[in-house]
Amino acid sequence: MTWLKQHMEKGERTAVFTGIIEEVGVVKSIRMGAQSAVITIQAEKVMEDIHVGDSIATNGVCLTVTSFDKNSYSVDVMHETLRRTNLGTLKSGSRVNLERAMAADGRFGGHIVAGHVDDPGTITSMEKDDNAIWITIRTTPAVLKYIVEKGSIAIDGISLTVARVDDKSFAVSVIPHTGANTTLLEKKPGDTVNLETDMVGKYVEKLLRYEESKEKPQSGITMDFLKSHGF
Repeated sequence: MTWLKQHMEKGERTAVFTGIIEEVGVVKSIRMGAQSAVITIQAEKVMEDIHVGDSIATNGVCLTVTSFDKNSYSVDVMHETLRRTNLGTLKSGSRVNLERAMAADGRFGGHIVAGHVDDPGTITSMEKDDNAIWITIRTTPAVLKYIVEKGSIAIDGISLTVARVDDKSFAVSVIPHTGANTTLLEKKPGDTVNLETDMVGKYVEKLLRYEESKEKPQSGITMDFLKSHGF
């Protein structure tokens, strides 16, 4: 019996998400430290069979349950997480997208999401198109290089398909079901959202860089060096 099969039979959860939001929770309290925070979130569905140490994506950020009671749980947020996400803008009463780590025998309804946000993006426009809403988001070149048309992206933890992309921004089209079951359409232009690009592109990039480094001469002798010495 393999390790995976054992975990599947136990119904255990892996440390990965799919970008399919289970419910919208409400921030019950947030206690800010010097460069950290403790957030308590009121929820229902994600409280089912909850344990200390469980991973729950909050607006797309993988956070660890440190304590819980009947209808809420608490998480610690470190400085790096506050710096790289929009969690520092939350306040009591804020609504947040929640997803528990995927059960080992569950389905990938969205795409593979690690809960490790690359950077926040800023909504620049929201336009109605029949039953859908087009949302355009501006972000940095460092993030945009991993975004491709028809590729997957997680926005505040929501698995969405990129509809178009240019050198400054990208856009997605949000269907009514997604709008009704997440916080995305509660946003407005100027608001920030957490972005996590598809991790496959990052692995491909690193592999290509590694292969290129092996092909480069290691002696330090270059064409410029040879020319400067009369060759």
